[in-house]
Amino acid sequence: MSRHRERLFVEWLNQIQPTAKALYLLGDVFDFWFEYKRAVPRGFTRFLGKLAAFHDVGIEVHLFTGNHDMWIFDYLPEEIGIQLHREPFETQLLGKRFYMAHGDGLGSGDKGYKILKAIFASRLSQWLFARIHPNLGIKIANRWSVSSRNSHEDPALLGEDKEWLVLYSKELETTKHADYYVYGHRHVPMNIPIGPQSRVVNLGDWVDHFTYAEFDGHEMKLKTYQS
Repeated sequence: MSRHRERLFVEWLNQIQPTAKALYLLGDVFDFWFEYKRAVPRGFTRFLGKLAAFHDVGIEVHLFTGNHDMWIFDYLPEEIGIQLHREPFETQLLGKRFYMAHGDGLGSGDKGYKILKAIFASRLSQWLFARIHPNLGIKIANRWSVSSRNSHEDPALLGEDKEWLVLYSKELETTKHADYYVYGHRHVPMNIPIGPQSRVVNLGDWVDHFTYAEFDGHEMKLKTYQS
């Protein structure tokens, strides 16, 4: 998160605070995050302070780990009071059912990534990385993260019949109902109906699109932030 994007994001948080009941951040909030036992990554001061302010006035803050920031552990829950989610989360808000997840590794296919994710999620990998000095470890990880994003993320909307999170949601809908399936992994905004009462909403990002979703108690809409 660059300083410019951080300021814009905090500006948006300031605007929604008076009416917000809960905030859901669906992963890849940080390009990289790792908590050493006695150190955390430098930066993000305004953003983290604002999340703490939300919690302090009673606004729930939910943070989902993404593939770029899966090494969030207990620092943010303990220091800020956020609710951390590593798995898909189902909830009901004002009579509507929501299925929320970052979205990486869901559904069939992409076996190579699922193996890589399992390696990174292992305690051994985390222990080994913690042995590297933070100055070197975070430098290496940031380079890997940027390279991975540039190489693998397709910004184009592939279409309802090819978007794998849409296909995954349709499969889920055959066994249980949700009004909204909400994801963040693809980094491309989408709001696609998959049935008479269900939609797939992908939040986009704050790198190119500056989009977010807002649920007003009746429906969820994708919006673009204008500073």
